[in-house]
Amino acid sequence: MNLLELQGVHTHIGAYHILHGVDLAVPRGQVTMLLGRNGAGKTTTLRTVMGLWKASQGSVRFAGQDITQLPTPRIAGLGLAYVPENMGIFADLTVRENMLLAARSARRAEQIDGARLRWIQGLFPAVGKFWHHPAGKLSGGQKQMLAVARAIVEPRTLLIVDEPSKGLAPAIVDNMIQAFATLKGEGATLLLVEQNLDFARRLGDQVAVMDDGRIVHAGTMAAFAQDAALQQSLLGLAL
Repeated sequence: MNLLELQGVHTHIGAYHILHGVDLAVPRGQVTMLLGRNGAGKTTTLRTVMGLWKASQGSVRFAGQDITQLPTPRIAGLGLAYVPENMGIFADLTVRENMLLAARSARRAEQIDGARLRWIQGLFPAVGKFWHHPAGKLSGGQKQMLAVARAIVEPRTLLIVDEPSKGLAPAIVDNMIQAFATLKGEGATLLLVEQNLDFARRLGDQVAVMDDGRIVHAGTMAAFAQDAALQQSLLGLAL
């Protein structure tokens, strides 16, 4: 059963027609990898799902509900969390304050689920180490860890992340994969845009490949990972 479905989605940004009829299915409880060359429309697809850019045609459905024209706060309130490529960190706030803003059910840091916070800090030690430091002082990789930690500080039904492994050291990439696998084990659904094919292969259940604002391939990640010719033709590179 699909948790998220896009049907015939077109998106315009000003005078530019970016998405040209995107059809995308994200099965419940699985990890779907959205791949494609730079400029293919991946980020626009994620932003359209979240209502940051409005579809000019077609529909976006989440858990059977049409969310195409809903405002972004309403969409987030349904249980979707989005980590943009630029991470969206509040640089002048501390790591603690960034986490508290994301924990909508808590008014003070002490009200954040302690067991969940300890789990997050175990996966991403920088979150605990720099708890009282300004987030803007973190390295790029540490900011990426904070961005994902912030998105999962409370349970979400669907986690959408734009390039989660970007700029991360291999050991931290392993932690990220472990975190996402654990979330999937808890019943979360994930939609990830990724350029690292090895990351995609290790984590993905399903794959969709974009080109020129359309989905040009969809199937299982396992089958895609074994087809070097298909990877080469769609992405210009292979695992």
